[in-house]
Amino acid sequence: MRACIRFLKAAAVLCFLPAALFVLWWALSALKLVNAYLIPSPVKVFAAAAELLRSGELGRHLLVSLYRVWAGYAISTCLAFPAALLLHYSPRLKKLFHGILEFLRAVPPLAMIPLLILWLGIGEASKLAVIVLATFFPVFLNCLSGFDSMDSRWLELSKSLELSFFRHLRKVLIPAALPQIVTGFRLGFGYAWRALLGAELFAAASGLGYLITDAQEMARVDVVFVGILTIGLMGLVFDKLLRSVTDAVSAGREDRNWSVHE
Repeated sequence: MRACIRFLKAAAVLCFLPAALFVLWWALSALKLVNAYLIPSPVKVFAAAAELLRSGELGRHLLVSLYRVWAGYAISTCLAFPAALLLHYSPRLKKLFHGILEFLRAVPPLAMIPLLILWLGIGEASKLAVIVLATFFPVFLNCLSGFDSMDSRWLELSKSLELSFFRHLRKVLIPAALPQIVTGFRLGFGYAWRALLGAELFAAASGLGYLITDAQEMARVDVVFVGILTIGLMGLVFDKLLRSVTDAVSAGREDRNWSVHE
């Protein structure tokens, strides 16, 4: 019973601000205090969403965007995590690549779109490349920072016990850096969603970004709102899912109380 009450209180706190914003939006529209073309009423937006769902158009664009986000995110994390590990173990490589990595980090991924289209064409490759570029550095830098900030006493203990590389990695390094690794993964996923819209604004025939751009050209502001709300809701859902998974992993490690002797 107490758990149910705590859940209801948490849900009320979480929903309070969105509900207040929705009431404000509805009131401004009902009282005609805002331009109906610039900010359509909630009824019109929900009607547009229902129509897009009924026709299957919203689902089709959503699936395409989800594929691009997850594919680009997966590629980026598979590159960023080993790269951070490599530079952690090789200070010489870290010094060698420091300049070029800082240069690439300072270049906005959207600025690379014209070149990526020239190099990779207008297919999926160029869109995935934009997402990879946007996602790589948040994951890479947080993982590297987590590895580098490990307490030196753990390193000395690992050396004294003569742990193998993989045992040291599994029992010492990754658990010590896990909070920053998780932060990097969450930030990277957020950047993937942000880059998605830019990637789909150019030479795309599907996806939520294309849906928004096409609706803007057709003066369908209600559909633009539907696209924006869909992106925000999907980002919120998957961030919560990612946080739940990483929290479960962290809790599992704490519950099992892993030891380097194991």
